[in-house]
Amino acid sequence: MSEPTHAAIIGSGNIGTDLMIKMIRGAGILKVTALVGIDPDSDGLRRAESMGVTAISTGVDGLIASPVFETIDIVFDATSAGAHRYNATQLEAAKPGIRLIDLTPAAIGPYCIAAVNLDEHIDAPNLNMVTCGGQATVPMVAAVSSVAKVAYAEIVASIASKSAGPGTRANIDEFTETTSDAIEKVGGAEKGKAIIVLNPAEPPLMMRDTVFTLSEVVDEQLIRDAVAEMAARVQEYVPGYRLKQEVQFEYIEEPVMVPGVGEFTGLKTSIFLEVEGAAHYLPAYAGNLDIMTSAAMRAAETIALRAQELEVA
Repeated sequence: MSEPTHAAIIGSGNIGTDLMIKMIRGAGILKVTALVGIDPDSDGLRRAESMGVTAISTGVDGLIASPVFETIDIVFDATSAGAHRYNATQLEAAKPGIRLIDLTPAAIGPYCIAAVNLDEHIDAPNLNMVTCGGQATVPMVAAVSSVAKVAYAEIVASIASKSAGPGTRANIDEFTETTSDAIEKVGGAEKGKAIIVLNPAEPPLMMRDTVFTLSEVVDEQLIRDAVAEMAARVQEYVPGYRLKQEVQFEYIEEPVMVPGVGEFTGLKTSIFLEVEGAAHYLPAYAGNLDIMTSAAMRAAETIALRAQELEVA
């Protein structure tokens, strides 16, 4: 087996820490070399030190100044949309050709939904992983779009309040905008809408996602099969991803007004999802962490393996 590809993670909060633990427990394709934050007392940086990972508390500038930076080929950014814009500029200037995996909704690079279009953007220097809601729901919109023309798709992502750290909360507006855009550009809907709900319930509830599509009328079994196949693709890297119940259908025969679409008649499809986390950092209710970090890992491992194949060739 080739030597692992060295990676750094910027952001020592929930997402960054979960990603670090996943990489340490992973298949050895990636090696987490540094965890970077701005709070030296953060739990993530303390855990990094205890696990033998270089902990840097002076942000991206501290990473660039560190001796370990020379060894790093991939950087994951798990901060915020605003911070990523600065981080990307600094990293690309310091090391042209470095690969960035963006776990914020900054959307500088192309949208990547791992189960849908990873191969299409594998060579992009800055790959945007959309949002946790996008990783969970856009595959279902894409599944329906693969067999029927989708005029409108709306998703509702409900996550436990305890799983949403400061970065997630700071990105609520960007979450809805980026996810809505990805529903259209990756999912294939003519018009998309995204809603996020931070659920304060105690005990915390698992991530739940609802996907509604309005499409032309096709054989229901075509949609069921496409949805099942897509769910299986996501389960390859997120085992806790599952359909909560059977796909539901409703025929709309009288025209209804749909925002951004106009009058609509056709087929309404409702898909209900649940995402159970692997509990690598937060408990299993934090499926939103798991699907985001697992998708980012899948993307980075694919990039690393592709680079290793090119070296051998």
